[in-house]
Formats: sequence, C-alpha cells, structure tokens
Amino acid sequence: MIYILNIETATKNCSVSLAKNGETILCREIAEQGYSHAEKLHVFIEEILKETAITVRDLKAIAVSKGPGSYTGLRIGVSTAKGLCYALGIPLISVDTLQVLAKQVVVENGLIIPMIDARRMEVYSAVFDNKHIKIMEVQAEILTEESYAEMNEAVYFIGDCQEKCKTVLTKDNFHFLPEIIFPSANEMSSLSYDKFSKNEFEDVAYFEPFYLKDFLIAKPK
Repeated sequence: MIYILNIETATKNCSVSLAKNGETILCREIAEQGYSHAEKLHVFIEEILKETAITVRDLKAIAVSKGPGSYTGLRIGVSTAKGLCYALGIPLISVDTLQVLAKQVVVENGLIIPMIDARRMEVYSAVFDNKHIKIMEVQAEILTEESYAEMNEAVYFIGDCQEKCKTVLTKDNFHFLPEIIFPSANEMSSLSYDKFSKNEFEDVAYFEPFYLKDFLIAKPK
C-alpha cells in the first residue's frame, strides 16, 4: 500500500488529504478570509492520521502544492512538507497548483482555465484540455477584453477571481463555474501517486515553491 500525505496551502484554502494508491481516504480543509494555515495545518495532519489509524511511519511520501499562489501559504506548506520528509526519510513530491484546481472540472469537450487571483486585473493562469493535460504554461497575466479571444471552443473558467474575470471575459463560449474556487488536497491524490509511480521526486534540501513573481515587501506608510 502506498500512503501519501497531500498538503495544499497555495490559496486561502488550508487543505490536507491522506491517499492510498492514489485514492483519497480522508480530507480536511478550511478556507478563511484571514489565512489560518499556520494554526490549522498541523492540526489537520494529526486529525487525519488519528482518524485513519495511519502512522507517519506508514507514509511513503509527502506531496505539496508548489504554486503559484500566496507567498505565505506556499512557504508554510513547503516548510511543513520538507520537515516531515527530513524527519521520516521519505521523498518529497511537488504538484502544480493550477493543475490541482483544474482536476475539479469534468467536461467532455472544451478547455479548462484555472485562475488564482493576484491583484487588480492580474491573475495566475494556465490552460488545460478536458483530460487535465496542460497545453499552455503557467503565466501571470493582466486580463483584458482580448484575453483568450482566439479560443472558439467551450472554455471553462474556475478559481477565486471569477467575478472580476466576468467583467472582461464576455464571449458566448466562455463559461464560469462559481462553485469551484480553491484548489484542494483531495484532487492532489491521483496526481501525487502518478508522480510517485514515476519516481518524480524533488530535492528536499533545495526545493523552493514556484512563486512565479518575486515577492515584494511593501514599505510601511
């Protein structure tokens, strides 16, 4: 049995799941306005292991959502994952945050565009086909009326910035799925298991989150 602990903290959603052979056994998560990752993450890990009667020694790997997303959220998730890998001597797996978000969409045809809010009209985005294969790389983009104008197939937008997206993305083939807001560790299970099967591991000592943009500290007024 391959047990993998999945950690997703790239957005306001603090999410942890335990998976067996790529299937989620149990998931704990909470999305709060004032990021509670530091307080909730370790509690969720302890609760999941206790409720499933799985010990840390049963874990074969730790998977973490690598970004893009919140600088603080990513740092907390990655630090926790690396600490567990060091202590247990098990591999670290990183999973694309936008792919985790895209996995929540099930459609027969069309494109899936997960977006994470940056600031103003800027978003972090990527494009996936209906099999969740990435066909356009992650980018930081400023949305305008011309964004994705060349796409004529059905396009499904998801993420935490849909309201502002609707003001400029108005083509008839554009669809918004307001119920899908944050990435979840629940969808990490199959992705992390696939990487485990292929021995796609990170260097625990040197792995850093994918911030996409440099973190800037604003000067106090």
